[in-house]
Amino acid sequence: MSPGKQASESEAAAPMAAGARLEAMRRRVRLSRLAVWTVIAAGPVALAVAVASTPTTVEAATAATSTAVRTTRAAADPGGYAQVFVGAWLRSSTDEETSAQARLAQSLAPDVDLPDPAAGAQAKPQSVVAVRSAQHSGGAWSVTVAAQYADGAVRYYALPLVSDSTGGSFTVTGAPGVVAGPARATVPASPYRVSVTGGNLTSAVSEFFAAYLTGTGEVSRYLAPGVNLPAVSPAPYTAATVQQISAVEQAAATAQVPGDGTTVHILTQVDAQDTGGQWPLAYELTLRARSSRWEVAALDSGEPGTAQAGGTR
Repeated sequence: MSPGKQASESEAAAPMAAGARLEAMRRRVRLSRLAVWTVIAAGPVALAVAVASTPTTVEAATAATSTAVRTTRAAADPGGYAQVFVGAWLRSSTDEETSAQARLAQSLAPDVDLPDPAAGAQAKPQSVVAVRSAQHSGGAWSVTVAAQYADGAVRYYALPLVSDSTGGSFTVTGAPGVVAGPARATVPASPYRVSVTGGNLTSAVSEFFAAYLTGTGEVSRYLAPGVNLPAVSPAPYTAATVQQISAVEQAAATAQVPGDGTTVHILTQVDAQDTGGQWPLAYELTLRARSSRWEVAALDSGEPGTAQAGGTR
């Protein structure tokens, strides 16, 4: 067969093959439409069967793209609940069962007897504060509550409670018991071991606290770029005097301001004065050197290096 004839047959076959493929596609579309209308006409049962018979490849793709989200409910601390009960219980008595405090105590713990103080007994507490909560198994809790009296005495009470499975409801299961107060923890050695006296750093810190606590000047002029730290408002003191500065880094004690970007952490003792007297205050600061001056980068809220710009102690 001549090359010309072969080319003519190939050219003729191409449109025929394309037409066959197009016809096959049209037939599949018609069959698909027919199947859908048949399912709809057959009712919900047939539709459910059709959904259940979806190809496994589609099911696998759906499962692969889904994400399981799990949430864990944090156990609610019953410290506040215990604080309310112990406060009401200490301020009530069997001689005044109809008083507001007695009714409150009995509503929170109907099975707990009210105290029966003698005439002239210790006065009712000025304040009651929960200081420790310990969770045990089975939803049981023990909360230690401190009651402070006008003469400065403090008495600690341990109160047993239980919570429901959601941690949203509590029940007092017994009367409070007097216990020893929490022991004092051992204080680690202070990281502020470098003494800072005089110099540019002391001047910068003194001027900053004058603006921050007394409203003398603008706080922003003593802050590092990007730091937002508004002054205490209204200004609570009429004077603020820096008494002592201790630093972590030796660079804080140098006479000259070090190179730009040098950062130091300091502990500052400030005596603040108002019409009511003098108040010794303490602040942790992060300072950063820039353009031959010290600027406040943060009031620290924790250990050195963990300060947040604008955070307060």
